[in-house]
Amino acid sequence: MHASTGAAPANPPRVDAGRSGKGLPTPSSPFMGIVLLLLSMCFLSTLDATGKWVMAGGVSLLLLCWVRYAVHLALALALIVPLRGWGILRSRRPREQVLRGTAMLGATLMFFTTLHFLPQAEATAINFLAPLMVLASAPWVLGEPPRLSRWVAAAIAFGGVLVIIRPGGGLDGTGVICGLLGACCFAAQYIATRRVAGDDPLTSVIWSGGMGAIALTFTLPFALPAALPVLRTLDPLHWLVLVSTGFTGCMGHLLQIGAYRNASASTLAPFAYLQIVTSTTTGWLIWGHFPDAVTWVGIAIICGSGIGIALLEWQRARRPAAPRP
Repeated sequence: MHASTGAAPANPPRVDAGRSGKGLPTPSSPFMGIVLLLLSMCFLSTLDATGKWVMAGGVSLLLLCWVRYAVHLALALALIVPLRGWGILRSRRPREQVLRGTAMLGATLMFFTTLHFLPQAEATAINFLAPLMVLASAPWVLGEPPRLSRWVAAAIAFGGVLVIIRPGGGLDGTGVICGLLGACCFAAQYIATRRVAGDDPLTSVIWSGGMGAIALTFTLPFALPAALPVLRTLDPLHWLVLVSTGFTGCMGHLLQIGAYRNASASTLAPFAYLQIVTSTTTGWLIWGHFPDAVTWVGIAIICGSGIGIALLEWQRARRPAAPRP
């Protein structure tokens, strides 16, 4: 999933943020897809870590998110429009794109807030609830057949989250609540992604940046006056890292799209859980934080549940359909 960018940490079967579902070439290079997915995780985990770092330096949440989306939009336009033309901006389902962009913005705000209070590994692990929440709610929100296995997987994953946020675990309650709210926003984003399946995924990348940049621009008259004293004191390194959040977010999205163009969602789903490894690594390198043994048990429960249901869904999809009488 992704974390603060809106990319999915672990895309559930049939509900992934990286491909449109229509008009894409048949996945033909699973190995390349896995490599691109791993690269996207590195970019997105770097985004999370740098966002946490600049907030620790005094940059406000709203200003950080505005820079992240504005740079994302500018880079996406610069890379995509010369290749595909301005027609790539046209959406077949603009209303659903707005809903998706709104959910993504909410997820970004919640996740960066979570990172302000919680270590990166724990914040990322909580967000892995989102794809399982989508699977569990699929009969109602996506019209898919109810399946006990999905509900069991979601319940087990939630048990893993309870292990991570256990009393006495040292996690800030505000961060935990924001993390759970962020997971709900990510789940809404996945569902909205399914509803814009008719659009080119590159269209969604541009709309995602555009929605966030436009919405947050309206907050600048309120956020900027309070932020100016801090901005005047930022050194060149802080400015570079702040601007880099838009670059890493956009590149993470584009690499994820490349991954799902080369490999199926069922192939990539188990590897998506390696994002916890990249998040833990960046959190350890920058902040010196490494989860304790009990927290790793909770992380293992969440990952095991997600990987298990992904493999089960993959096997179910491969079974030949029963002949109709």
